[in-house]
Amino acid sequence: MSMATTSPHTALFQNRTNPFTLSSFKPTSIKCATQLHTQAPPLTHSQDRVFNFAAGPATLPENVLLRAQSELYNWRGSGMSVMEMSHRGKEFLSIIQKAESDLRALLQIPPEYSVLFLQGGATSQFAAVPLNLCSSPDSAVDYVVTGSWSDKAAKEAQKYSKPTVIWSGKSEKYTKIPSFHDLEQNENSGYLHICANETIHGVEYKDYPVPKSGVLVADMSSNFCSKPVDVSRFGVIYAGAQKNVGPSGVTIVIIRKDLIGNAQGFTPVMFDYKIHDENNSLYNTPPCYGIYMCGLVFEDLLEQGGLGEVERKNQKKAEILYSAIDGSKGFYKCPVEKSVRSLMNVPFTLEKSELEGEFIKEAAKEKMVQLKGHRSVGGMRASIYNAMPLAGVEKLVAFMKDFQARHA
Repeated sequence: MSMATTSPHTALFQNRTNPFTLSSFKPTSIKCATQLHTQAPPLTHSQDRVFNFAAGPATLPENVLLRAQSELYNWRGSGMSVMEMSHRGKEFLSIIQKAESDLRALLQIPPEYSVLFLQGGATSQFAAVPLNLCSSPDSAVDYVVTGSWSDKAAKEAQKYSKPTVIWSGKSEKYTKIPSFHDLEQNENSGYLHICANETIHGVEYKDYPVPKSGVLVADMSSNFCSKPVDVSRFGVIYAGAQKNVGPSGVTIVIIRKDLIGNAQGFTPVMFDYKIHDENNSLYNTPPCYGIYMCGLVFEDLLEQGGLGEVERKNQKKAEILYSAIDGSKGFYKCPVEKSVRSLMNVPFTLEKSELEGEFIKEAAKEKMVQLKGHRSVGGMRASIYNAMPLAGVEKLVAFMKDFQARHA
């Protein structure tokens, strides 16, 4: 991982202006101005590490963990850990400003959007979105329900707006995404809310609808930074960090600036986007260490070549796993419609359901863990986020074929 002792970009951090434009974008990482005194250790695969297929908190890049380990006790000659820093001190300011800058580079976020580092998980945004985007509890909004998370979002919105579920996949057990032409949107809707990737059911949007009224809002928690996204198509994107970009505790909100400042009068201060935007995500003590870890992941993604390259790797992993399931002659089954299968979360069942417990137990012995499906749906689920190496998917597929040979 490359490091620098000085930064020519310090002036860029004096305000929240985005130094990147769509026309001149190049995926590059801005280095912290603070001098480095600790070199990251060489990357070596630890035999003590398992392949962690958990849906979240999920596996993190090994080189990022080693980098964090090397900086844990004394961050870059500061004499203290990131966990001990004042969130208003120059050291942490350089961390959060660089994290934002790198995220803007990754997603090519236009300058008319603000980036907020918040707390409370994506679940907190189920309330924050209608509180900030609706003028009153009587405001009309639209929701597309493609799984458990969008269903929870719609139900929470009932407290602060008048949501209409214009499509639900519940009757078909959340195995598909509707044709956008079939969506009967309300003409006076303030926004259209979707969940870009349903972690539990393994359904992912491959394209995004265009609202007939209002703006598009997306919960991208489980596919955030897994592929390029045209941010300009959205009014709000929000995501919990613990799937693809960091540990639990950080919630990222990307919001068009003209949507900020219209919160309903009874909105709690911690849910008001205007407060956090005016204070550069430092109104109160933020999840400092989590933001630092996200920053390391953003830097790593940039050094991989950006989100186009990351998507290519994710497609390859998913193709290998889905091919193994589809080629098993029914021994393994994925219920999701092929055209909308998630690149991140792969649910599957065994033809002989009584073998599922044994499958999970044997896989764990081979250092492949957290393959049990969500308690609400059962079966198995392999979450293969950005940080899951190809070797992990290949090992899982080899195990699946061996297990089938022994139990078919």
